[in-house]
Amino acid sequence: MYRFSDNYFKKYQEIQGFIRKYQKTTKIVAISKNHPKESVIEALKHGVRIFGENRVQEAKIKFVELFKEYPNLELHFTGTLQTNKVKSALQIFQVFQTIDREKLANEFQKFPNLTKDKKFLIQVNTGKESSKSGVMPNEAKDFIRYCVNELKLNIIGLMCMPPIAESPKLHFALLQKIAIENNINQLSMGMSNDYAEAVMLNATYIRLGTILFGKRK
Repeated sequence: MYRFSDNYFKKYQEIQGFIRKYQKTTKIVAISKNHPKESVIEALKHGVRIFGENRVQEAKIKFVELFKEYPNLELHFTGTLQTNKVKSALQIFQVFQTIDREKLANEFQKFPNLTKDKKFLIQVNTGKESSKSGVMPNEAKDFIRYCVNELKLNIIGLMCMPPIAESPKLHFALLQKIAIENNINQLSMGMSNDYAEAVMLNATYIRLGTILFGKRK
């Protein structure tokens, strides 16, 4: 079983050093999905404070008690969220990176007391892949306006996952362009295999799993 060992912490430090070298402010989201609570605890002891999960129940099992010990812990939802899980997700996650459809956005509006202090990113399907979630690039403007003006959601940024077989730089640049056109300044882009390109294109968040925790079980 892989754990957040000293070797992975060294990699975490190396990536932070890379970010500082180029005077960037990118934050690392440690993707702990499918990894045991013990790995999360080790990462916390090494100073990691931002984590990403894609299942509500798994996140609750790992993090509910940890919030008491680490009040500055920040938990991001990074998977496809079912509408019937929204209320439950709002009880533990602070940031939702994958608002990808109108039905999901509407569901959040049903819980204003739980939603008011949350942060949201819209997932853009920059590769127009049928296998991935996200709004199409040409529909992003209208969807952003709907979420902000009609639903009053606190949209802070955009997120994307480039196609594996294509250059990530093109997709990161497209996401950046959409963000600028819509007065959005936070971007979640870049994972274990392409985080360097994302950092250089001013990513706000990079989502790192395998490079920090090893392969998932």
